[in-house]
Amino acid sequence: MDPIADMLTRIQNAQKVGADHVAMPSSKMKMQIASILKEAGYIGTIEKKKKKARKVEHDHLELELKYLDGEPAINGIRLVSRPSRHIYIQSSKIKPVRSGFGIAVISTPKGVMSSPEARKQHVGGEVLFEIW
Repeated sequence: MDPIADMLTRIQNAQKVGADHVAMPSSKMKMQIASILKEAGYIGTIEKKKKKARKVEHDHLELELKYLDGEPAINGIRLVSRPSRHIYIQSSKIKPVRSGFGIAVISTPKGVMSSPEARKQHVGGEVLFEIW
């Protein structure tokens, strides 16, 4: 299964049931994505914790979910690239998501960054997902 799709599904499902926090296995890519979501204001704090399972410790991320007047801060997520189909974009072709109310997360040669940041640095890459 796609780890990024799993991360986004966990966030969406946790917000639908009104959970305050969501936990998921940790990786460098997920940590970078979580920091982008935090900067954009979609989630609160990010904590990296150790979880013991069957005598082995595993790292996992715990994200605090944000709500605005009882409504989730994330209205929707659309996965663009999948393991079977990768979608790449040039920096000149990066467009605003939902008329500027959302962002796209792009994996570039300079690291994972939001679409406005990629456009500012004139760098393209693989479009992972859009969030609004």
